[in-house]
Amino acid sequence: MFVSIIVDLGNEDSVKVVQNLLFRYGFKQIQKNTFESLTINENNLSRLKLDLDRSTDFYDSIRIYQYPIEGKLVITSLSEKRWRRNVLKEKNSGGSNA
Repeated sequence: MFVSIIVDLGNEDSVKVVQNLLFRYGFKQIQKNTFESLTINENNLSRLKLDLDRSTDFYDSIRIYQYPIEGKLVITSLSEKRWRRNVLKEKNSGGSNA
């Protein structure tokens, strides 16, 4: 499963803690606030989400992109200490290719 995590953290303490968590779970830093993993499994990702929830405050936000989950793209976000989950699937156009 491919997982990409984008963080927008309010202070340097949160940055250090979250970065260390992500590195411990095997993520690689791709850009300044972007981390990716091709090897994390569902159980470890669930544990990571709990650890991230404990390590962030109200002003921090995190977006997690997962693909594939049953053939769908799943976007999970943490904002204002609330988790939200969106599941995106491809629309069937119903047309034929000519």
